[in-house]
Amino acid sequence: MKPIDLDTKRQDTQSLLDTADLLFNTAACDAALQNMAAEITQTLGEQYPLVLSVMGGAVVFTGKLLPLLRFPLDFDYVHVSRYGDKLKGGEFQWKRAPQNDVAGRAVLVLDDILDEGYTMAAIKQKVLDLGAASCHTAVFADKRTGKEKPLSADFIGLSVPNRYVFGYGMDIKGSWRNLDAIYALAGH
Repeated sequence: MKPIDLDTKRQDTQSLLDTADLLFNTAACDAALQNMAAEITQTLGEQYPLVLSVMGGAVVFTGKLLPLLRFPLDFDYVHVSRYGDKLKGGEFQWKRAPQNDVAGRAVLVLDDILDEGYTMAAIKQKVLDLGAASCHTAVFADKRTGKEKPLSADFIGLSVPNRYVFGYGMDIKGSWRNLDAIYALAGH
Protein backbone atom coordinates (compact mmCIF):
# COMPACT_ATOMS: atom_id res chain seq x y z
CA MET A 1 0.00 0.00 0.00
CA LYS A 2 1.30 3.44 -0.96
CA PRO A 3 1.92 5.78 2.01
CA ILE A 4 -0.26 8.87 2.30
CA ASP A 5 1.44 12.17 1.51
CA LEU A 6 0.31 14.06 4.61
CA ASP A 7 1.65 17.41 3.39
CA THR A 8 -0.46 17.19 0.25
CA LYS A 9 -3.51 16.00 2.20
CA ARG A 10 -3.12 18.86 4.67
CA GLN A 11 -2.87 21.40 1.86
CA ASP A 12 -5.87 19.90 0.06
CA THR A 13 -8.06 19.89 3.16
CA GLN A 14 -6.94 23.40 4.13
CA SER A 15 -7.91 24.55 0.63
CA LEU A 16 -11.40 23.07 1.10
CA LEU A 17 -11.86 25.23 4.20
CA ASP A 18 -10.26 28.33 2.69
CA THR A 19 -12.70 28.29 -0.24
CA ALA A 20 -15.78 27.20 1.73
CA ASP A 21 -18.75 29.38 2.63
CA LEU A 22 -19.36 30.00 6.34
CA LEU A 23 -23.03 29.18 7.01
CA PHE A 24 -23.21 29.35 10.82
CA ASN A 25 -20.53 30.84 13.06
CA THR A 26 -19.65 29.60 16.54
CA ALA A 27 -22.15 31.91 18.28
CA ALA A 28 -25.03 30.68 16.09
CA CYS A 29 -24.07 27.05 16.71
CA ASP A 30 -23.84 27.61 20.47
CA ALA A 31 -27.24 29.34 20.56
CA ALA A 32 -28.84 26.48 18.62
CA LEU A 33 -27.31 23.99 21.05
CA GLN A 34 -28.69 25.86 24.07
CA ASN A 35 -32.19 25.86 22.53
CA MET A 36 -31.98 22.13 21.81
CA ALA A 37 -30.86 21.37 25.36
CA ALA A 38 -33.86 23.25 26.74
CA GLU A 39 -36.29 21.39 24.44
CA ILE A 40 -34.75 18.00 25.25
CA THR A 41 -34.84 18.74 28.97
CA GLN A 42 -38.50 19.69 28.79
CA THR A 43 -39.37 16.47 26.94
CA LEU A 44 -37.06 13.88 28.52
CA GLY A 45 -35.82 15.43 31.76
CA GLU A 46 -38.08 13.32 33.97
CA GLN A 47 -37.55 9.99 32.17
CA TYR A 48 -33.94 8.98 32.91
CA PRO A 49 -33.23 8.32 29.21
CA LEU A 50 -30.53 6.31 27.50
CA VAL A 51 -28.67 8.64 25.14
CA LEU A 52 -27.12 6.99 22.08
CA SER A 53 -24.59 8.99 20.11
CA VAL A 54 -23.95 8.05 16.49
CA MET A 55 -20.21 7.86 15.94
CA GLY A 56 -18.21 9.48 14.55
CA GLY A 57 -20.23 12.47 13.25
CA ALA A 58 -22.11 13.17 16.48
CA VAL A 59 -18.98 13.32 18.66
CA VAL A 60 -18.74 17.14 18.69
CA PHE A 61 -22.51 17.64 19.02
CA THR A 62 -22.69 15.05 21.81
CA GLY A 63 -19.69 16.46 23.66
CA LYS A 64 -21.18 19.94 23.67
CA LEU A 65 -24.79 18.87 24.37
CA LEU A 66 -24.35 16.43 27.27
CA PRO A 67 -23.09 19.02 29.81
CA LEU A 68 -26.18 21.13 29.04
CA LEU A 69 -28.57 18.30 29.93
CA ARG A 70 -28.94 18.81 33.67
CA PHE A 71 -30.78 15.56 34.43
CA PRO A 72 -29.67 11.96 35.00
CA LEU A 73 -29.13 9.82 31.92
CA ASP A 74 -27.23 6.79 30.73
CA PHE A 75 -24.90 7.04 27.75
CA ASP A 76 -23.89 4.64 25.00
CA TYR A 77 -23.06 4.90 21.34
CA VAL A 78 -23.74 3.20 18.05
CA HIS A 79 -21.64 3.20 14.93
CA VAL A 80 -23.40 2.96 11.60
CA SER A 81 -21.93 4.32 8.42
CA ARG A 82 -23.21 4.99 4.92
CA TYR A 83 -20.52 7.41 3.82
CA GLY A 84 -17.00 6.49 4.89
CA ASP A 85 -14.80 9.00 3.09
CA LYS A 86 -17.20 9.37 0.15
CA LEU A 87 -19.42 12.36 -0.56
CA LYS A 88 -22.52 10.25 -1.34
CA GLY A 89 -24.21 7.58 0.78
CA GLY A 90 -23.82 3.88 0.10
CA GLU A 91 -24.56 0.61 1.90
CA PHE A 92 -25.18 0.60 5.66
CA GLN A 93 -22.31 -0.70 7.75
CA TRP A 94 -23.29 -1.58 11.33
CA LYS A 95 -20.04 -1.35 13.25
CA ARG A 96 -21.50 -1.26 16.79
CA ALA A 97 -25.02 -1.77 18.12
CA PRO A 98 -26.09 -0.42 21.55
CA GLN A 99 -24.36 -2.28 24.35
CA ASN A 100 -26.74 -1.05 27.07
CA ASP A 101 -30.10 -2.75 27.41
CA VAL A 102 -32.64 -0.50 25.69
CA ALA A 103 -35.71 -2.59 26.57
CA GLY A 104 -38.33 -0.47 28.27
CA ARG A 105 -36.17 2.68 28.11
CA ALA A 106 -36.77 6.12 26.71
CA VAL A 107 -33.96 6.49 24.18
CA LEU A 108 -32.54 9.65 22.62
CA VAL A 109 -30.41 9.17 19.49
CA LEU A 110 -27.99 12.00 18.67
CA ASP A 111 -26.51 12.51 15.20
CA ASP A 112 -24.73 15.30 13.43
CA ILE A 113 -26.99 15.71 10.40
CA LEU A 114 -30.27 14.46 8.98
CA ASP A 115 -29.44 14.34 5.31
CA GLU A 116 -31.62 11.84 3.46
CA GLY A 117 -32.74 10.35 6.79
CA TYR A 118 -32.08 6.68 6.02
CA THR A 119 -29.35 6.19 8.63
CA MET A 120 -31.40 7.73 11.44
CA ALA A 121 -34.50 5.79 10.37
CA ALA A 122 -32.52 2.52 10.48
CA ILE A 123 -31.09 3.32 13.91
CA LYS A 124 -34.49 4.28 15.31
CA GLN A 125 -36.02 1.07 13.96
CA LYS A 126 -33.22 -1.01 15.50
CA VAL A 127 -33.73 0.70 18.89
CA LEU A 128 -37.48 0.08 18.76
CA ASP A 129 -36.89 -3.54 17.65
CA LEU A 130 -34.69 -3.95 20.73
CA GLY A 131 -37.71 -3.04 22.89
CA ALA A 132 -37.26 0.66 23.69
CA ALA A 133 -40.37 2.26 25.20
CA SER A 134 -39.75 5.33 23.03
CA CYS A 135 -37.10 6.66 20.69
CA HIS A 136 -36.55 10.36 20.17
CA THR A 137 -34.08 11.70 17.64
CA ALA A 138 -31.93 14.83 17.76
CA VAL A 139 -29.74 16.19 14.98
CA PHE A 140 -27.58 19.24 15.05
CA ALA A 141 -28.23 19.98 11.38
CA ASP A 142 -31.27 19.18 9.25
CA LYS A 143 -30.55 19.43 5.53
CA ARG A 144 -33.29 20.98 3.40
CA THR A 145 -33.08 18.48 0.55
CA GLY A 146 -36.46 19.25 -0.95
CA LYS A 147 -37.27 15.53 -0.81
CA GLU A 148 -39.46 13.60 1.61
CA LYS A 149 -37.45 11.86 4.33
CA PRO A 150 -38.34 8.59 6.07
CA LEU A 151 -38.49 10.50 9.38
CA SER A 152 -38.25 13.97 10.85
CA ALA A 153 -35.99 14.58 13.83
CA ASP A 154 -37.72 15.41 17.11
CA PHE A 155 -35.06 17.99 18.01
CA ILE A 156 -33.19 20.09 15.43
CA GLY A 157 -30.40 22.56 16.01
CA LEU A 158 -30.04 24.28 12.65
CA SER A 159 -31.55 23.92 9.21
CA VAL A 160 -28.91 23.88 6.48
CA PRO A 161 -29.22 24.27 2.71
CA ASN A 162 -28.98 21.34 0.32
CA ARG A 163 -25.21 21.64 -0.03
CA TYR A 164 -22.28 19.58 1.19
CA VAL A 165 -21.76 20.92 4.73
CA PHE A 166 -18.97 20.25 7.19
CA GLY A 167 -17.75 21.27 10.61
CA TYR A 168 -19.28 20.75 14.06
CA GLY A 169 -18.72 17.00 13.75
CA MET A 170 -19.57 16.68 10.06
CA ASP A 171 -16.57 15.81 7.96
CA ILE A 172 -15.39 16.44 4.45
CA LYS A 173 -13.21 13.64 3.10
CA GLY A 174 -12.51 12.57 6.68
CA SER A 175 -11.37 16.01 7.87
CA TRP A 176 -12.67 19.13 9.60
CA ARG A 177 -15.02 17.49 12.14
CA ASN A 178 -13.20 19.63 14.72
CA LEU A 179 -14.51 23.00 13.48
CA ASP A 180 -16.84 24.87 15.86
CA ALA A 181 -18.86 26.37 12.99
CA ILE A 182 -20.65 25.02 9.91
CA TYR A 183 -19.32 25.55 6.40
CA ALA A 184 -20.54 24.59 2.92
CA LEU A 185 -18.23 23.24 0.25
CA ALA A 186 -17.65 25.78 -2.50
CA GLY A 187 -19.49 24.91 -5.69
CA HIS A 188 -21.86 22.42 -4.01
